[in-house]
Amino acid sequence: MSKYIIQGKRKLAGSIKVNSSKNSALGLLGASLLNKGTTELLNFPDLQETKRIIEVLESIGVKITWLKPHHLKITPPSKLKLSSINYRSATSTRAVLLLIGPLIHYFKKFKLPKAGGCKLGARTITPYLYALENLGVKIKTLAKYYEISRTDKVKTEDIVLYESGDTVTECVITAAALNSQKTVIKYASANYQVQELCHFLQLLGVKISNIGNTTLIIQGQKSINKKVKYYLSEDPIEAMLFISLAATTNSSITIKNCPLDFLEVELLKLSKMGFNYRIIKRHFSKNKKTKLVDLKTFPSKLKALKEKIYGRPYPGLNIDNLPFFVPIATQSQGRTLIHDWVYENRAIYFTELSRLGANITLADPHRVYIDGPSSLKAAEIMSPLALRPAVIILITMLAAKGKSILRNIYSIERGYENLDKRLKALGADIKKVDN
Repeated sequence: MSKYIIQGKRKLAGSIKVNSSKNSALGLLGASLLNKGTTELLNFPDLQETKRIIEVLESIGVKITWLKPHHLKITPPSKLKLSSINYRSATSTRAVLLLIGPLIHYFKKFKLPKAGGCKLGARTITPYLYALENLGVKIKTLAKYYEISRTDKVKTEDIVLYESGDTVTECVITAAALNSQKTVIKYASANYQVQELCHFLQLLGVKISNIGNTTLIIQGQKSINKKVKYYLSEDPIEAMLFISLAATTNSSITIKNCPLDFLEVELLKLSKMGFNYRIIKRHFSKNKKTKLVDLKTFPSKLKALKEKIYGRPYPGLNIDNLPFFVPIATQSQGRTLIHDWVYENRAIYFTELSRLGANITLADPHRVYIDGPSSLKAAEIMSPLALRPAVIILITMLAAKGKSILRNIYSIERGYENLDKRLKALGADIKKVDN
């Protein structure tokens, strides 16, 4: 149970680079099982969450080698051994669901430990059941496992997703990747990690049309045996963390390698709130697919939007970026309504900021009103078991006057690498202590 000790209300300065995405990395780890050849993933994030899936893959026979920092080599075994799966690691993350799509190509029947991850209320797997049944796959939920079976009788290759979720879309894509018939996925997520997965699969020879749209057309391969290298793109959610930090602390910093296509709505809303920034450079990620920009932020006088702020599937404001508007709203003049309609419990976590002096009213499990600007003060808080709610507490502590302590920071380390050291480079007074 490590903790952060923070001396807040420091103006930040300097530049920081955006790292690659946890969510994309998890999808590519799962998809690497489709390849009988070796897969090298570069610009790969070294995170607690990615470590858990690596542990799962190693436990079933996959050889994983760090060639260099952030450079991973994945070598499949001649035969996967699901009987030896690392149960503890598998149940600590929701990303274990990403293994269903690849594994159905190896086993007609198998068990997979039930998914864990962020505690955000009810997180059903119903969309997986309804989508995969079109490909002859059945999922039965037991006490500790999912029991998954498939037949060779494919109901239809036209799949309408019950929910436009990122993970379920990825799961169906990988299930279709070794299906030699054409598969059409409608109401698919077009989010950044889904696009990244599609670009990776194209490198493996899978034909995918309409990437970035909500209808995907996939022409799979009967078998894949290639030696490939793929560079992961940068994370728009991490970019939003630093944007939120700059706005909340009223600091001028340079944020490098921001994936612009997945931040445009967020930046538009922030500009209407009075947030000042300038794009100083445009370029591409090393994968040659993702448009990046370097942003310079400036001290700003913020005001609340009259309209509610809410997330939605891409191309809307990213659902994972929504929490970052909460600390910003605490420093904005007027009343802000944040509507987090996706998760039953996440908005409740937002009220933890009241312990730091924020004026937050919980309207219901999905909505909070924030009146600002607030004079933030230090506090000692136990980090919630949810990544984004935990990190917005950290942001608010960095803007609060006095010494704050954020305990049990595993939730943050699941998704952000060496965050304390990177924040120190910007001038933050933050110290990580291992209990």
